[in-house]
Amino acid sequence: MININAAKCIGIDAVPVTVEVDITLGIGIHLVGLADAAVKESLLRTVTALQSLGFKIPGKKIIINLAPAFMTKNGSGYDLPIALGIIAASGQRELPGLGKYLIMGELGLDGSVRDVSGALPTVELAIKNGFSGCILPLGSAMETIEYSDTLIFGVKNLTEVLRILEEKEDPADLLVWNTRLYQKMKRENQRRSRKAEYMDFSEIIGQEGAKRGVEIACAGNHNIIFIGPPGSGKTSLAKAMAGILPPMTTEEAVVTSKIYSVAGKSSGKNFGLIRQRPFRSPHYSASLAAIIGGGGGDSILPGEVTLAENGILFLDELALMPRSVVEALRGPIEDRRVVISRLRAKVGYPASFMLVAASNPCPCGYYGEGDRCTCTPGQRLAYMSRLSGPIMDRIDLQVIMRPVPPDKLVRREKGEPSSEVARRVLKAREIQKMRFAVEDISTNAEMNGRQTEKYCPLSPECQKVLERIIDRMGLSARAFSRIIKVSRTIADLSGHEDIVPADITEAAGYRFLDRRDFGM
Repeated sequence: MININAAKCIGIDAVPVTVEVDITLGIGIHLVGLADAAVKESLLRTVTALQSLGFKIPGKKIIINLAPAFMTKNGSGYDLPIALGIIAASGQRELPGLGKYLIMGELGLDGSVRDVSGALPTVELAIKNGFSGCILPLGSAMETIEYSDTLIFGVKNLTEVLRILEEKEDPADLLVWNTRLYQKMKRENQRRSRKAEYMDFSEIIGQEGAKRGVEIACAGNHNIIFIGPPGSGKTSLAKAMAGILPPMTTEEAVVTSKIYSVAGKSSGKNFGLIRQRPFRSPHYSASLAAIIGGGGGDSILPGEVTLAENGILFLDELALMPRSVVEALRGPIEDRRVVISRLRAKVGYPASFMLVAASNPCPCGYYGEGDRCTCTPGQRLAYMSRLSGPIMDRIDLQVIMRPVPPDKLVRREKGEPSSEVARRVLKAREIQKMRFAVEDISTNAEMNGRQTEKYCPLSPECQKVLERIIDRMGLSARAFSRIIKVSRTIADLSGHEDIVPADITEAAGYRFLDRRDFGM
C-alpha cells in the first residue's frame, strides 16, 4: 500500500488528508473516503492522463482511500496524489521522495497540472507537520513565495512531479523561486505601482463634513453610513476611503491572503501575499450565502464579510437589501467573526472589516431637497424603517449628505488630497497601536467594555456632556459605547491624550438617526 500526503481546507486552515492506494486481486477502481462528486470524477481524468503519458492501468482491483473517512473531501486537488499513488503502487516508477512532500493539484487529460485553491494553508500545514516541502501547481505556488523556510515546487505537468520524487537529478530549477513565471511576475510587480488607483479626496467637490466623518472612520476603523440623495457623492467617498487606509501589516496580509486562497480567488493571480486592503462592493440583491458565506457539509466557502477582512465592505443602497441579509450582519459586525453552521459541520471565518454603507433618504431619493420628493410620509417611514435600530446601533458614524452647491461644482475647487488625510490617519493608527500593545486589538473600534473603560476615562466635564446627550437623544447602551470609542478616535486625530468635551460633542453629532426628533 502506498500513502501520499495531501490536505483539505476547513475555514482558513488546512488539515492533513492521506491518499492510500492499494492494488490487489480483482477488477475495478474503487474510491472510498467520503468523496464528493468532483473527487469521484477525478478517476476518469486521472486514468486518461496516465494513459496519455504512456502509463498502464493495472488490470486488478485498485482501492483508493481518502483518510480520514469521516471528513468530506471536495475539489479536484486530489487528482495528482491519486495518479502518483497508482504509479507507485503498480511499480511503474520508484518514487523514494513520495512521503517527504505534501502534494496537491488538478490533472488535465494530457497530464498537465492545473491550479487549485488553498495553497497558502497547505504550505503552512506542511511547515507545521515537518514535511520537506510542497509540490503545487505553478500558478498556485506563486501565492506562497514568501514562505522561504520550506521547499515549494511549482510544477506544470506530471512529468515534472515524477522528476522531483524519483530523486535521480537535482530539481532545483522547479523550485518556485527559480521558475520563469516567478522571474516574469517579479519584474512586472516591480514595474507596477504598489499603490492601487483610488479616487483622490481632492477630486470630490465639497462635502467637507462627510470627508471629516470618513477621516474619523478610517482612523479608528469605525463603521459608517452615508445617507443622501443621488449624486451627492456617497459612492465616490466610499471608494476614496480605500486610498487613505494605512498599509496592511504582515499578519493582516497573511490572514487576508489565506482567505482569498481558500476561496480560490487568488490562484494564478497573486504574486505573494495580498498587500492591498480589500474593497468589496456586492450588489444589494446579493443572497445571504453570498454575503455571510455558505456551502454544504464542511466545504463552506467564505462570503463577502470574510473577503473584506482587514478592508472595506461597501454596501450601496443598504435599505434595498433583503432584511434577512442586513440583520445577519449583526453578528459579524459585533464579533468580527462569522460562524456558519450546517447539520454536520460548523466552520468559523474571520470577519474584521469596516462596514461602509450608503442609502437614499426615501424611495425617490430626494427627501429634504425642497419639493423634489414625491414620496408620501408613509413611504418615507417604511423606507427608513428598513435600516433597523440594531443595525444602526452598530454603525458608529451616520453621515448626512446634501447636494453640492452649484457654485462649488462650477468652480471645481479642489480640496485636500488623500495623501494628507492618509498621513493623519496613519498617525492616529500608530497611537492606537502603541496604546493596545498589550491587548489583542489594534484599533479603537475593536475595544470591548473593559477596554473602553480602561482606555477612555472621562473627566467630570465629559461625563456631564455625555449625560445631557444621552438624555436628549435617548441612546441605547451600545450607541453610548460607540460614541465614546469615536470620541477616543477624534482625540487621537487631534493629538489629545485624554478625551475632551468637544470630542464627545462631535462624536454625538454623527448619531442623528438616534434622535427622538429625527428629521431629514
